[in-house]
Order: sequence, then C-alpha cells, then structure tokens
Amino acid sequence: MQNTQRIEAFLALGNNLESFIRHFNDENRGEKQTEFNQKLELAKAQNAWFDIDNQLFALNSWAQALQKENLIKWLSAYHFPESQNPKTVGIITAGNIPLVGFHDIVTVILSGNIAQIKLSSHDAVLIPYLLQMLTEIEPKMVYQFQCVEKLQNYDMVIATGSDNTARYFEAYFKHVPHVIRKNRTSAAVLTGDETSEDLQGLAQDILQHYGLGCRNITKLFLPANYNLDLIFNALYSWKELINHHKYANNYDYHKAIYLMENAKLTENGFVLFKEDERLFSPVSTVFYEFYSSMNEVEEKLDNLSEKIQCIVGLGEKFIDFGEAQRPKLWEYADHVDTMKFLISASK
Repeated sequence: MQNTQRIEAFLALGNNLESFIRHFNDENRGEKQTEFNQKLELAKAQNAWFDIDNQLFALNSWAQALQKENLIKWLSAYHFPESQNPKTVGIITAGNIPLVGFHDIVTVILSGNIAQIKLSSHDAVLIPYLLQMLTEIEPKMVYQFQCVEKLQNYDMVIATGSDNTARYFEAYFKHVPHVIRKNRTSAAVLTGDETSEDLQGLAQDILQHYGLGCRNITKLFLPANYNLDLIFNALYSWKELINHHKYANNYDYHKAIYLMENAKLTENGFVLFKEDERLFSPVSTVFYEFYSSMNEVEEKLDNLSEKIQCIVGLGEKFIDFGEAQRPKLWEYADHVDTMKFLISASK
C-alpha cells in the first residue's frame, strides 16, 4: 500500500469527522450520522469523564489536524525509505482523555508500519470507531493495524502510562526499540500583560477535559501581587463543570482536605486555587506560585523539564493561550519525535 493512499485515507477521515460534527444536532440523520452519535453516547456510558462536549472537542481537533496542509508540513520533514519491510509496532494507549493515543496510531501507519494496539479500557470506543471509518474509506487499511488484548510478536513498542507502569514497561520491553512515556503535566507563565482573550484561553487550557490531560495546566507562575480575580473572571464560563458528579466529588474532597490542613485557599465554587510549589495539582485544583523575575521562572522550568509536557504564555518561547489542547501533528508527546524513531528503528 502506497503512502499516498494512506494519506488520502486520513484526509478523507478528517473530512468525514468535520461533517459528522457539523450535523451532530440535526434532527433528520442518515445511517452514518446516527452511528456517529451513538458511538459518542456509548463512549460516554463507558467512561463518565468522556462527556459529549469533550468528545466533540477531541474529534474536531483531529478533523482540523487531518487537513492537507498539516499532513504535508508534518510528513515533508522526513525522508521515508523507498522500500521497507513493515515492522509491527506495539502501542499501549492511555485513556485519560478522548483519543489521547490516536496520534501514535496515525504516526505508525503513516510511517509504513503496522500498529498493534492495546487499548485503554477507558477509551475503547472512539479509536476502534475511527479505525473502522478508515477501513471503509480505504479497505487496504485493514492490514495496517490490529487491536489486541495483549501485545505479541512486536518489533518496536510505544507505551504510555504512569511513572510506576513506565518502570515496568522499561524492563518488559527492554529487548526491542521503544518509547516509554511517564507522568507529565503542563504549566503557564503569566506576566500581567495578558488580554481577556488570553485568559479565556488559559481557562480552557486548565479545564478542558476536566483537567485530566497531560497538556492541561495544573501550575501557574504569577508575577508578584498578581490579582487572581482576573483569572477567576475568565474561568466563570466553565462554572457548569461542578454539575458533573465525578468532578464535584473531587472538588469537595480536596477542599475538605485543604481546609483540615488550614491551607490558604482561593476558590469560586468550582475551582480551587492553592499557593503551592508542587507541579501536579489534583482535579479541580490549580497550584500557583509567585515569581520575582523571569530568569527565576525559566530556571525552575528547566529543572522541571522532564515533568512538563507544554508551557503556555506570551512570546515565542511558549504555546499560545488556548492552544494547549490542540497540539499540531508535529508536536510530539514528551518531546520525543516518534516518526523519526519509527523510521530509524525500522531500517
């Protein structure tokens, strides 16, 4: 199967997703639209964190990513061998947010290899559905992947998990080329020069997917005497999160713990802000600390680089506010170029 055929299939997938999302609320639905809507309801039933809005956000992000100009820009950076013996690449996906493992699958297929996929039980509906759509678009795609209960007879591995499971993965897959991902989170650096639109974007970076993703902002670096009300005003449009029972349980639990610890809290009824030097904050909580100079922040971020997925802020060094949950195809998890890894390891 030629790579041009695979690229065309993903382009068609992006177009299909765009159409399904646009017509999601139509009253008169065709068979395919009905199936799309039912898959989202099934995914929500299997994982309460995967509400419809979050699934649509993730699917729309992929619809936008799978545009011709994006695929060309991404793939043109690599030299693919003219002929190769496809390798079987084992993929262990995470399931913290919808479709979080799909990028690895797309990368493996477009590298000319075969994806052997061990799905997370938390995200076992959407990914098989998108793969089914791919095979309907291009029947030869059926030879490019397989979903399995256990990885076997693989040549390479890409696995995502916690710090604990990563240690197990490192030992278990040491005999083959591998990429093992650990716990990461994201941070934002504010200067006080942010516009209201920037802060609205920050609110999304914090709360999209209930804060469960590694690209969600869990730590803020703020200039001295920063007025937190500026952020709370931007967060207000997300107030309905507290109506989600799992999110509300987290909010109530952590608020009770912090109060018992006599911790200083600032909160608005659905988000807790706690001054804390730690990087990883729990669901419903944002940690923050004040800085006196940008050099101080940059030094701290350098020291934490192995734990940080992305940094949001003003300026070329940072990702734009509101873009944390919309990574480009060429923005790899843990800053490891998996396409380059696959091409070099499969030679």
